[in-house]
This record gives sequence, C-alpha cells and structure tokens, in this order.
Amino acid sequence: MRSIYLQFVRGDRLGGYMAVGKYKCMLVAFDGSDCSKNALKQAIKFAESETCRVTAVTVLRSSEGEPELVRVRQSDGSGRSRDHTPINSIKLIVEDKAEIQTILEEGVIHEAIIDVADKRNCDLIIMGRRVLSRLERAFVGSFTARVIRYSPIDVLVMPGKAVIAWDTILFATDGSKYSDIAMDRVLELASAHGSALKIVSVLGASDNLYNELPGAVERMIEHAQENVDVVKRKAEEIGLDAETFIREGEPHEQIVKLVNELKADAVCMGSHGRTGLERILMGSVTEKVIEKAKCPVLVVKQAHV
Repeated sequence: MRSIYLQFVRGDRLGGYMAVGKYKCMLVAFDGSDCSKNALKQAIKFAESETCRVTAVTVLRSSEGEPELVRVRQSDGSGRSRDHTPINSIKLIVEDKAEIQTILEEGVIHEAIIDVADKRNCDLIIMGRRVLSRLERAFVGSFTARVIRYSPIDVLVMPGKAVIAWDTILFATDGSKYSDIAMDRVLELASAHGSALKIVSVLGASDNLYNELPGAVERMIEHAQENVDVVKRKAEEIGLDAETFIREGEPHEQIVKLVNELKADAVCMGSHGRTGLERILMGSVTEKVIEKAKCPVLVVKQAHV
C-alpha cells in the first residue's frame, strides 16, 4: 500500500482539553464527489469549534473487479494516466485557518480507509452518502457498508447537504447489546454537547401477529417500552432532557419519519440489530436509515472509555 502525505497547516497548532464524549480526531473519506466535499467542509467547520484534528484520505483502487472510488491521471512513465483531482479539490476547500492532513492511498478502498484511521489514531470516520447505481447495489453493497462492517471505530454518514450538529439527537434502540453500546456513546455525546435527546423503539409487528398472537404483541410493546425507559432513566441521571417514542411499522421507515417530525440533527444507532452480523449489509435497518435519512447517521462501533 503506497501513501502520499500532504499537509495544510495554520500558524498555531490545534490543541487543548477535549471533554469526554467529544471526538478528538476525524478521518474524512474523500473522493471528490459533492457529498464528500460537503463532508470535508463540515468536518473542518466542526473541528474548529471542537478543537479536534481532521485527516482526509483519498483511495485509489488497486484490486481488480472493485468499483473505483476515484479516477487518477498523471504521467508516471508506466503508461498509466492519473488525475489527482480529488487532492486538488481539497486544496480549494481548505482555507488558511484550517489544519488538515491529506493522505493519498492505493489499495482496497474500505481496508485503506480503516487502516489510515487506525494509524492516525482517529476515533471517527466521516463519509458522504453516495448515490449507488443498481450495479453497485448488486455488487456486495456499498463502500460505506463495508467500512461500517469492518471499522472498529464509529462512522458518521452524511447526506449531500447535511451539517454536523448535535442539538437534537434521535437514538434508535432495539435493546440489543449493540444498542447498549450505542446508548453509552449517545449519552456521552448528548452530555458533552448539551443535546436534547429523543429515544425511539420501533415495534415491527405485522397485522397477522396482532390477529393470531395478541399476547405476543403485548409483550413486544412492553419490551419496547422497557428499552426506551432504560435510556431515558440513564439520561435523566446525568441531567439530560430526554423524550421517548414507541412506533409501529417498518423500523427504518418509522425512524426516518420521526427524524423529519423532530427535525433531528443526527440519528445514532448501533451497527447491528438483534439478529446479529448478517444484518449489517444491504437490507439492514441501519443501512436503510442511512440511505433515507436527511440528517447524518452516527453508527456506533465500540464502547468509549
């Protein structure tokens, strides 16, 4: 794997105390697309107010059969042509007041992104939400899904014109261990940023289940209520305002609908649901919320200490 490092630095280095719950180093996956440009702009803006570091990585495809993230053209004597347009785009985005390191990698895209995040001690990966072609959807899902699946750190996925803000956070829980991990993280974030916390659990019971097993549905409702009550109780213990919601229907549809109703700034979710690892790829609740939500979606991957 080959790397090229560029750095744009202001006069006074970033530094200072970082409150628990705030991110210290963000890695932006940059491919020159409009969504990645916005993700980088928002990361830089957010970093200035939060006093954290920003690194941008652009990855060149090296494995056969994998869709390209970027196209690069440059005469290198080998007959190949490369175009460093993404790097040039970063130069236009970065202002004198910003500090950012830019890394050009060559390799398997999701592996390279995760590797850079690990080497740079990043605690958050930010990715713009790309519009996938039908072929890409059929071909093992998106790069974003693979980064989320294999990343050991949190991933923030941003729609094209979204901003990074934490004033109102919607936390979706299903009571799984992955939701418990995400709960700890969202409480840290909400506490650090003074957020209004909204908590939802979605009951996916069908009409047939209502008709045939009404007792089972009642237990599902009780379980969903317990899920949100646990989070609310913990939030109130640390002085946060928290409001709970129980919704019925397709989980991703109800979560996205509530995002719009509340005008939430971000959705926070675990990377997996109650059914386990297989749910992280295309078709999972998290993936569908990422695809449909108008605000950034934070996918929590680990407990923070």
